[in-house]
Amino acid sequence: MQYLRSLVFTVQMYAVMALMGLYWAPVAMRKADGAHRGVRAYCNYVRWSAAWMIGLTSDVRGKVPEGAVMITAKHQSFFDIIMLCSVLPAPKFIMKKELTRAPVLGWFAKRMGCVPVDRGKKGQAIAKMMADVDKGRARPGQLIIYPQGTRVAPGVAVPYKTGTAVLYQQLQEPVIPVAVNVGVFWPRMGVLKKPGHAVIEFLDPIPPGLPRQEFMDRLRNAVEERSDALMAEAGWKVLT
Repeated sequence: MQYLRSLVFTVQMYAVMALMGLYWAPVAMRKADGAHRGVRAYCNYVRWSAAWMIGLTSDVRGKVPEGAVMITAKHQSFFDIIMLCSVLPAPKFIMKKELTRAPVLGWFAKRMGCVPVDRGKKGQAIAKMMADVDKGRARPGQLIIYPQGTRVAPGVAVPYKTGTAVLYQQLQEPVIPVAVNVGVFWPRMGVLKKPGHAVIEFLDPIPPGLPRQEFMDRLRNAVEERSDALMAEAGWKVLT
């Protein structure tokens, strides 16, 4: 029964994405904050529908950042993106280039100021990412990067990539780490979603100006330790 509920929820979620995309597209073309308003409305709808259709409630903890800031978040599934965009005033993601070709999602991502990265070109990709981020600073917002570069299932260890430290040194802004437990309920792949209580948590900021390795160590320790705690709170048995 939960699989059937998950399937119906997933189908309607993408159908509503298309419908709300059509509704908000004219607003996004006319107004600077139109894309963000439309995406925020859609993401709050997904959180609401997840609660009653599949029994997945959600909660955002910590102080929600505003203004120009860099956010480094644990990425476990599509739902942590939904939760971030439901509360942030002007999010823009470092995202893989392929997603810009996705219907609805790709168009709104461009209007939001997201920065596409060709992950297959490595050094060239980092250089272009830095240039694109610098170009986008004229439009302040919350720049979100996933330091592991991909969705990571609970309990799986994936190293943190150097591009995060490069941006940290370039931007000279505080960095807000984000811990999550959403992968316990909403997997990185597949239809089945479990009932429960998903949480993302904005953690204490990391100040600018730290040496690269010290920054990476502080970031990794903060995100991993708090994510493990949130997953344990959700009933996940964290391997030690």
